[in-house]
Amino acid sequence: MTIQVPVSGAGAAAGAAVAPRPFRLASFFAGIGGFDLGFERAGFESVFHCEINPFCQKVLERHWPDSMLRGDIVNDVTAAEIPNADVWAAGFPCQDVSVARGAKGRAGLDGARSGLFFRFAELVEERLPRAILLENVQGLLNSNEGRDFRLVLDRLLGLGYGVAWRVVNSRYFGAPQSRPRTFIVASYGTADIAAHALFEPEGSKTPAGSRAGFITPDDQHTGFPVVPRVGYCLAATSGRHTGTDWSRSYVSYKDRVRRLTPTECEGLQGFPVGWTLLPGDAKLDPDEIDTARYHALGNAVTVDVVRWVAARLKQSLEEAPPRITPMQTALAIDATERARRYVESLSKAEPAFRTKKAQPLQLTRLHGVIDQEAKYKWATGGVAFATSGVQGRPSAAPAEPVMATLGDIIQRGKVRDRYFLSPNAAEGILRRVKSQNRTLFGPLHDALEKLAQKEG
Repeated sequence: MTIQVPVSGAGAAAGAAVAPRPFRLASFFAGIGGFDLGFERAGFESVFHCEINPFCQKVLERHWPDSMLRGDIVNDVTAAEIPNADVWAAGFPCQDVSVARGAKGRAGLDGARSGLFFRFAELVEERLPRAILLENVQGLLNSNEGRDFRLVLDRLLGLGYGVAWRVVNSRYFGAPQSRPRTFIVASYGTADIAAHALFEPEGSKTPAGSRAGFITPDDQHTGFPVVPRVGYCLAATSGRHTGTDWSRSYVSYKDRVRRLTPTECEGLQGFPVGWTLLPGDAKLDPDEIDTARYHALGNAVTVDVVRWVAARLKQSLEEAPPRITPMQTALAIDATERARRYVESLSKAEPAFRTKKAQPLQLTRLHGVIDQEAKYKWATGGVAFATSGVQGRPSAAPAEPVMATLGDIIQRGKVRDRYFLSPNAAEGILRRVKSQNRTLFGPLHDALEKLAQKEG
């Protein structure tokens, strides 16, 4: 169904055609604009940014000089000032739910940073945008025994949103890094918009040979330097190398090894070359600039994945009624049985929900209070509306995967010496690999051994 855009005024009286305005996006925890760039490539217009990091603010101001920009979501943003937008996107901080914290433990949504989700939800409650897109690490689904994600669901469902979630991996969307992330789409008053944004009726299977990609040379780009077909997940790192982290993506030569440059990291996340460069950078400490760029890119959302979700979300919004009223939403929530059948019918949109492993969900409202002894096991994909839902294990790839290789983004010309590892750094990586009984990409292991034998 195509939305008929009403017209008014002299042009309407004369029967003049009025082009519909583009859908608009408001971006929270905006970082360097990964959500905005992905949505703009799908035909949206960015009108608002909220981001507290000073470096990221400068990047946003460079690329969206006319967009409203606010800093601290707690103290600097009121719901009334946010421009009208069809979709609100938020990559709320992941540090408190990430498994990368290891022995430090995970505070979950009780943490000062990831807990900012609740402030975002307060703003949502005041404005009720048509759709919401959230992104976080896969660990959101299991932090605090699954209670954190249950609270996210409860908050969104309680506001009248239908919710879909799915873990997808950037490597199958044109970005050659293994980066599994949880994407959550919420659509006001209905679950079908959210479900369509994340799931395809034809489903998909994970492409064969996925694990071998980390140790298989990229034969599409021969000669030196050498890289594997797929890189590890890009992390927020500093401009200096510690010489202990083997799980980064490295570029190997005969007897030299270097890390990815910030420019290559831009390509790995789907940004144009030079996206994080700012006027006046040449006058500043190169290590400080690199650190700011590495951190921002490691925390960014992959543009290619966002564009895929945004294009599907746009199609759904175009075909849906312009707005579902609060009264219609209240009636839908009260009709528990109708909601249950409705969600069950959505299983037709994703083959993973039709298998014996699919699980129906009955979600009693929590009203923000959760039993701290409760445990929830969330699958990697699902749909929920009102108090009913279904979950299963869809592939992390779309129905038509886009496969790129790490060599596609590697600089082939001269690279500055500061990106190359020292013999001590090479020795540190090899020592850690041995202690953890890891297997490195063959050419990288050979180059590290040759480098470690050199005098510092």
